[in-house]
Amino acid sequence: MGKTSCAFSDSLNQSQADQSLDQKREKLPFAAGKTEEGCDVFSGRWVPDELTRPHYEESECPYIQPQLTCQEHGRPDREYQKWRWQPHGCDLPSFNATLMLESLRGKRMMFVGDSLNRGQYVSMICLLHRLLPEDGKSMKTYNNDALTVFRAKDYNATIEFYWAPFLLESNSDNAVVHRISDRIVRKGSINKHGKHWKGVDILVFNTYLWWMTGLEMKILKGSFEDEEKEIMVVSTEDAYRMAMRTLLRWVRKNMDRKKTRVFFTSMSPTHAKSIDWGGEPGENCYNQTTLIEDPNYWGSDSRKSIMKVIGEVFSKSKFPITFLNITQLSSYRKDAHTSIYKKQWNPLTPEQLANPVSYADCVHWCLPGLQDTWNELLFAKLFYP
Repeated sequence: MGKTSCAFSDSLNQSQADQSLDQKREKLPFAAGKTEEGCDVFSGRWVPDELTRPHYEESECPYIQPQLTCQEHGRPDREYQKWRWQPHGCDLPSFNATLMLESLRGKRMMFVGDSLNRGQYVSMICLLHRLLPEDGKSMKTYNNDALTVFRAKDYNATIEFYWAPFLLESNSDNAVVHRISDRIVRKGSINKHGKHWKGVDILVFNTYLWWMTGLEMKILKGSFEDEEKEIMVVSTEDAYRMAMRTLLRWVRKNMDRKKTRVFFTSMSPTHAKSIDWGGEPGENCYNQTTLIEDPNYWGSDSRKSIMKVIGEVFSKSKFPITFLNITQLSSYRKDAHTSIYKKQWNPLTPEQLANPVSYADCVHWCLPGLQDTWNELLFAKLFYP
């Protein structure tokens, strides 16, 4: 692992020690075996793999949103689909769709968070849906599009996505209209969304990007309905810490450690500033088709102070939460973003068309692609913790 993540790994060591104690006392639900002793699956390198990648074709998975179908929107290259993550000390177990579906029989799996978590959710469905007959699967949205439910009918199983970009209640909770620049999060308000997560067997949370509006965050005490609103302004780190503590309390109260598993995915890196990796000033992920080779690379958009908060708060968790540390391995992948190859919500201006860098999306990822690897890591930690 690069020096860059040392501070974070130190703060997580305690958490891992706690988790290993937990594991000595009890076998984690869904575990089928264990990872080789001392192997960190999040520390490794990308290797080209023409044989087993991609796991599926973009055109054969009808569930991918048009914001992530890069081939359909004219991306000329396909190399970004053909990389496999190779941990340094061991091999990742191969993703086994049959095992995944059998383990979900009669159960619910839910991804909760923002559009990056939705990308991982859709990737999971693309990895599984081919095993299901056409009339044995369906996908519907509920609750004003906040909840999307994929059903595997013969397995009586659902894989769901719930939109909650801050996990807590906020003024950005509308799943369709949420592009709000002045973001406000309501203190301690997890139950507004949490009531929809009860009864889920595998929960996968993420929240990061929406907190990154600056160095401070507005926190509402009381209710959004109050005429006179009491709003505190705190540092982003303190706001994030408050949210993580609230999440841990909710998990402890509502999840059964003998039957359920909880995952938390670390921040997804962006590649908006090419000077980070030694590129030309003013450029970004547009036209990037190669990986970043420096093993210690850490982009300026990934805030280490937030990683530190996660490490500190999670190390005190009484409930074993499995951390999916996708940040460093994803930060090497400046080639894997949707860039300009996606559905545009608004017609592009002549100025934009003349300068593609100006509208390249360096946040989201093409599917198939990087997020399938996130699910391979989730698979490894679910069945071989």
